[in-house]
Amino acid sequence: MIAHAEALLKPLTIKGITIRNRVMSTSHAPGYGRDGKPQERYQLYHAEKARGGIGLTMFGGSSSVSLDSPATPWNQISVADDSIIPWFRQFADRVHGHGARLMIQLTHMGRRTRWDTDNWFPTVSASTRREPASRTIPKILEEEEIARIVRDYAEAARRAREGGLDGIELSAAHGHLVDQFWAPDVNRRADRYGGALDNRMRFGIEVLEAMRAATGDDFVIGMRMSADELLAAGLSHDDCLHIAGNYAGRGLVDFLNILGGNARDHMAHAVILPNMSFPVAPFVSLASAVKREVDIPVFHAQRVTDLATAARIVHEGHVDMVAMTRAHIADPHLVRKLAEGREDDIRQCVGAGYCIDRIYVGGDALCLQNAATGREAFMPHVISPAARALTAVVVGAGPAGLEAARVLAERGHRVVLFEKDGRVGGQINLAARAGWREALSGIPRWLLGQVTRLGVDLRLNTAATPALIAAEAPEVVIVATGGVPGDLPDHAASTWDVLSGRLAPAGSVLLYDETGQHQGASVAEAVAKAGCLVELATHDRMAAEEVGTTNQPVHLRELYRLGVIVSPNLELVEIYPEGNRKVAVLRNTMTGEEEERLVDHIIVERGTLPVDGLYFDLKPRAVNRGQTDQHALVAGKPQPQAEAPGLKLYRIGDAVAGRNIHAALYDALRLCKDI
Repeated sequence: MIAHAEALLKPLTIKGITIRNRVMSTSHAPGYGRDGKPQERYQLYHAEKARGGIGLTMFGGSSSVSLDSPATPWNQISVADDSIIPWFRQFADRVHGHGARLMIQLTHMGRRTRWDTDNWFPTVSASTRREPASRTIPKILEEEEIARIVRDYAEAARRAREGGLDGIELSAAHGHLVDQFWAPDVNRRADRYGGALDNRMRFGIEVLEAMRAATGDDFVIGMRMSADELLAAGLSHDDCLHIAGNYAGRGLVDFLNILGGNARDHMAHAVILPNMSFPVAPFVSLASAVKREVDIPVFHAQRVTDLATAARIVHEGHVDMVAMTRAHIADPHLVRKLAEGREDDIRQCVGAGYCIDRIYVGGDALCLQNAATGREAFMPHVISPAARALTAVVVGAGPAGLEAARVLAERGHRVVLFEKDGRVGGQINLAARAGWREALSGIPRWLLGQVTRLGVDLRLNTAATPALIAAEAPEVVIVATGGVPGDLPDHAASTWDVLSGRLAPAGSVLLYDETGQHQGASVAEAVAKAGCLVELATHDRMAAEEVGTTNQPVHLRELYRLGVIVSPNLELVEIYPEGNRKVAVLRNTMTGEEEERLVDHIIVERGTLPVDGLYFDLKPRAVNRGQTDQHALVAGKPQPQAEAPGLKLYRIGDAVAGRNIHAALYDALRLCKDI
């Protein structure tokens, strides 16, 4: 067992509510809300964490208390009327049935939302200061409106209590309305709600007093807040300590949930939701400083991805509870595995930020490496054994092949896994070499540990052939042979060439990126760090256009720091040699005008094409002709049984078409869980 694990497994009692351990999941918005309600998908997602042993799970990040704080963006929860109460009761029963506690976060978004959704009311705030992230210019709140929103908070708190929830958390973080009143660069009021910090604190005090009056003294009310906004004109660490001490000293809150930063603009978003480019637990010192100032429990979340770090934080007294929100998205059963002494079976969050990045473009939260998360109604986190053991061959030990081998072995089948290279991981091994994305290597590392534990017959340095496969007499063959760089023009190298070490460019480099994903930006960074003069040209409007909110700013920051020239709206038309150098002809996608670059190297990123030769060699021998029933896959059901016995052949991941890690793993899980 990890050092000081007992610190995590010790209960914590707050106002008569006992939480069975010190591990929690913070309120967040996974995009599972429907009609403003936490319906079945939302509930099952949190119930899985409760089944997995978590002490406290919070839901409803940014749950709206007022009609002018719309719930539609990011599929939030609305607590603005009593229709939410039955859903709360159903939700609480589900989570309580597995022994965990359930709380909700309540908020008014203020200016940090959109006006062109739901009721089309203007956004509101302490002053008419535009927020870069939401891009809205809010209406200044009149005192009568402030009083109305205070009442809305109180009514929402009452609904949470009547719904059987164990407590509520007021959001005064991420730039929501309460901390908009606190912030000196947002609140420019001259009345009793503006000016000195103690005046700017007034609105939050009124909200908390009203919520307490509506719920009673025995109901748990906490607050999530920043302990340093990390902005030049924002709240300082001393300001935040003053607010925390004042609110706790008044008895307004029963716990404080502390973070660092403020999600006011694109880079601030990346800081407050730190990805793998940040160290583990980068802001725990802020929570520790607050704990020294207050006499109530202190919670903390922000990139606490492993239990060893979590245990140390609690054992050393920095916090009373540690939140492992994204860690539970990766593995909702991590506390149960810790208690059972199975730490090696925990699928550890690598900090890819895929879950959050999807939310900010209107998608649902999905884990890059756990395809069951968010799909609990039809995808299992725990694989059940098959009725009859089969012999299965998997070809390719990238993420798709490793996951297929893992799931088939969990089912009880005999599994042979062929891999032509000397190590597992496939394209992840290349991606992990690109600077700050090294943590991706944790994905194949965990999968390798699992297939080894399960007794999969892994054959490295072995290129599968039809004859080798036939020698195993398999009943099922899964082709997961991955892909190769797509559509590479003459006189150009691929991003794979650079990351694999086959090419070590020197001098001037033009990197042409047509996908807008991580690959182009990552390789541009790597080549620039090697001392090259780099221009990143892209067909898109900006570099890394397809990369999400928590990752794209980090790419852009690194490109700027390294002096990479970014040239958008260009397409590569032609490459021709000129002496020992190369000329790239680029056409502006808006004007059609052409321009040339004379450089030492041209690197092109155009995605991935499937390696499918083996699949087509095997297809004539398969009773299903290699076809997968899409309706069965979508419904989470087994593939139809073939009329005649014989080999069943499937292909998954990039061997079908170039996509991403999550798609490869989802292909494998939803197919193999029923074989």
